[in-house]
Amino acid sequence: MNTRFAVAVHILAFLGTQDGIPASSELIAGSVNTNASLIRRLLSQLTKAGLARSQMGTGGGALLAMDAGKITLLDVYRAVDEQGDVFAIHQDPNPKCMVGRNIQAVLRVRIDEAERALQAELARTTIADIAADIAAKDSISAAN
Repeated sequence: MNTRFAVAVHILAFLGTQDGIPASSELIAGSVNTNASLIRRLLSQLTKAGLARSQMGTGGGALLAMDAGKITLLDVYRAVDEQGDVFAIHQDPNPKCMVGRNIQAVLRVRIDEAERALQAELARTTIADIAADIAAKDSISAAN
């Protein structure tokens, strides 16, 4: 997994704080501190997955496609994960070696279990949860 997931969550959390006001990719990019073209690419993936939508015209931009409480981190993970595996197993181990011959099958069982646990955890948290945690953390920071 690379940073696309974290940036996609950032985008959706940002959109969730906009009270239905469309946000431009430039505005979102300012929050993420990256370039707008990366934001547009991720928004395209999030839109294809039904998590975000675009509003065209003056004052247009990106919006959540549904209530933030219905978008789970698992939805986001599935929308932006292009490899399909959190952990990659190296290809072409030596079949003449006992370890090389068996490592993929043995490791795959453990990795599959870890990926199921990750997905279960991601399914428990919504974008609304993330936005609420951000607001709570910000109010604590502001008070200090």
